[in-house]
Formats: sequence, structure tokens, C-alpha cells
Amino acid sequence: MSVATTPAAGAHPETGHITMDTWVCPLPLRDYPAIVMGHGGGGQLSAELVQHLFRPAFAPNATGALGDAAVLSLPGTRIACTTDTFVVQPLEFPGGTIGSLAVHGTVNDLAMVGARPIAITAGFVLEEGLPMAQLARIVGDMARAAHDAGVRIVCGDTKVVERGHGDGVYINTTGIGALAENLHIGPERARPGDVVLLSGHIGDHGMAIMSRREGLEFGSPIASDSAALHTLVADLLAAVPDVHVLRDPTRGGVAASLNEIAGDAGVGIAIDEQAVPVRATVRAACEVLGLDPLFVANEGKLLAIVPPECAERALEAMRAHALGTQAAIIGHVVADHPGMLVARTGLGARRVITMPIGEQLPRIC
Repeated sequence: MSVATTPAAGAHPETGHITMDTWVCPLPLRDYPAIVMGHGGGGQLSAELVQHLFRPAFAPNATGALGDAAVLSLPGTRIACTTDTFVVQPLEFPGGTIGSLAVHGTVNDLAMVGARPIAITAGFVLEEGLPMAQLARIVGDMARAAHDAGVRIVCGDTKVVERGHGDGVYINTTGIGALAENLHIGPERARPGDVVLLSGHIGDHGMAIMSRREGLEFGSPIASDSAALHTLVADLLAAVPDVHVLRDPTRGGVAASLNEIAGDAGVGIAIDEQAVPVRATVRAACEVLGLDPLFVANEGKLLAIVPPECAERALEAMRAHALGTQAAIIGHVVADHPGMLVARTGLGARRVITMPIGEQLPRIC
């Protein structure tokens, strides 16, 4: 008598042996003959896609680090330009919708190079069957977010795809901002001795999306932190004109952002995990789901790296703003372990926090 069994995942269909050639997982371990979800996660796979496919094709002679927005010098002026596409599911979540998220995300990318947002374009891909009432709520939320941020939506486009091919709504944006002539903010400016600040609690957005997507309850509600950060940046720059680096830790969270900065600047970054603000409900939700808050996306927080003599002044300016009341100093830039992020744990040990391969929670922005 024989019992038929199903080969394990990654096993050869005839021999049953595990081989890399037949290994299948959400994040392939050897090569990538096709796009996987991890390529859109803001981690190592995303970086490889940009560095080895897009950048050689579109800008083969470009050098330097990639930031949240491009800085363009035009006759008599400097502008910042950014583009983004939003595919979040669900379309409506505690604390916002895909519409407000599209405005906030675009404004924040401009703010991270110190630009004052001026205008946004909006392209909508709509799926056949999307309820008109839901689209009206999303568009209304987007309009309110733009009005509150003081930015105009100046042009756009609409396309409709067949039922089952669009997942409701996708929104693509381009943002334009004005930039002061003498302002230079970028990851390459991080120097040993600099101080790393975080504007507030992390993980709110990712956990808000997860709770709504999976129908989970964690005792008290978790709302997205989605917000436009340009006024916080303006106040910070007024107090500390020589901010070295700004970054909003979206996909891949604080861990991915600090790893990127360390790699671009050729420095090490050391943080104190206990100094990183995390709400108790978010921490508990992460523990239940087996997630690390440092890797969870945010949509209304920023990291700032400033010279050590400016740290306290920067912290004071951030805490004086409504979006920075829980700001904290979480670490320092160091000469040791260049290109690496190292954290001191609550037990006093140190651990290396590597760049995430893909994304713990896909489709969060």
C-alpha cells in the first residue's frame, strides 16, 4: 500500500529533493525572471530594480544618491520634481483614503529636499464597477487634503480598465515645488557625529492598513498618520538652516530609510531602540503579527539628520509643531561600520538591522 504525498514547496516534482532551481517563495532567493511583490516594497529588491534596470536605461550617466525628489536648476530658479503612484488597499482606511494619501505622499517627497510644494498633477486609473459614491469620497478627500496643504491640483487624466483589472482605483501624481537657491539637503551630507531625529511615533500607517485589510482589532483603534509634512520642515529649516538629511520613512519604514542613508553617505548609523517612539497599541499589534515596527511604513513622519550643535534646537522646533510633538533623538551617525544600521536593544545588546529584501506589508501606499 502506498500513500500519495505532495512534494514540499521548492521540492523537485519527481525526486522530492529541495533545489534552488525549483524553490518558490514570495521573495525569490537567487534570481528574478519575473517581477514579484517585493520589487515594489522599497527594500533591497526595489533598489536593485532601479539600479540595474531603470537607472541604466533612463540616466546611464547619472551619479550620486537617489532622493525623494529631483532638484532641477532652471534659469533664475530651482525647482523640485517628484512622481508617485498609489495602489493602497483598502482604498479607505482609518485616518484617510487613497486620495488624501496621494496628496500627502507627493507633498512629503518635495518637502524632503526642502521644497515648498506648488502644484500636483493627478492621473486616475479606474476599474469598471467602482461605485461612483466611493470615487466621490476619494476625490473629495483628495481635494480637501490639497486645500489644507496649500497646493493646487492643476491637471490630470482618467482611464478606465475592465472589471477585475484595476483593483478599484490607482492614482499617479507628479509634484512640483520651489526650492531656495542655497538649500542643499541630501543623504550624501550625513557626517559622523551628526544626530538622528525622528518626528514621532512610527508604524501607525502600516498597522492601520493591516487592521482594516484583515479585519483585526487591537483593543483601541489604530489610525494612519498620513499628513503633509512641509510646514514641519519649514519650521525646522527656520530654526536649523543647515539640516543635512531629511527622509520620510514610508515603504520599508525607518530601517530601510536609515540603511539607504548609511549606504549613500558611506557612514554608519547607530540608534537606540528604546528611544524610538512607538504607540503601545502599534507595538502590541506588531508583536501579534510578528512584525518589527522599524520596518513598518509611515506616511506622516520624518527623519532629520543635523549637525550635533544643532540637535537640541532642531528637537525644540519639531516639538513646537503639531506634527512633531513626540519628536525624539534616536541615534547618531558614526564612522564605524560604514553602510550599516546598528541598534542598541533594551537589553543593552547591539543588533545589525539590515535593509529589508521586500516589504512586510505590501500595498500600503
